[in-house]
Amino acid sequence: MLVLCSNGLSSNEILLHISSMVSQCKSAALVVTADNEYKESNYHVSRCISELKSLNLSVDILDLDKQPASLLTNYDVVEFIGGNPFYLLQTIRENNAEELLRDIAANKILIGWSAAAFVFSPTLELVNCYSPEMNFLGLTDLRGLSLTEVQVLPHYNRFISKFNQFEEICNDYEKQHNVSVIRLNDGEGVFIDNEIFVCKL
Repeated sequence: MLVLCSNGLSSNEILLHISSMVSQCKSAALVVTADNEYKESNYHVSRCISELKSLNLSVDILDLDKQPASLLTNYDVVEFIGGNPFYLLQTIRENNAEELLRDIAANKILIGWSAAAFVFSPTLELVNCYSPEMNFLGLTDLRGLSLTEVQVLPHYNRFISKFNQFEEICNDYEKQHNVSVIRLNDGEGVFIDNEIFVCKL
């Protein structure tokens, strides 16, 4: 199961929908790699831990900059927090973790929100349209992991007033690439298994 969220398991609707899926699960890893500055001190971390614990999961914090990606296979649920999608993609590549994450998405539960939601999709080109300055690594290959063909745009309700022509940019992207992007407000998510379920508030 792959879950793409705007800002984590941050609504009762998402928690309710995922609760039955994790009823037999015991452990979760919260991966903080995407926040290349604050890591485990990211202000969302305590909330994410609380959300996972509310599902009766024990929670460990992991960072692929410090620990081997192979440790993720020890957990029933793996959640990647937000941050910098370009940095996260590069770190996953450097750790050769693509196939490992593909296996987790296929056989366990993999949750990615904000930056990770972009990385788990086919490409970072959409986020690059909005925030090319985040690519301080100078990545030229913006292909994501393609764990799904679904593309999402997180934080829609917050960012539509932050960026000029926010919706117009997304519309143009959809037309140029012949894709349909799912706009996600904070508290919303997409559950991808044999079918796609969009959890809206």
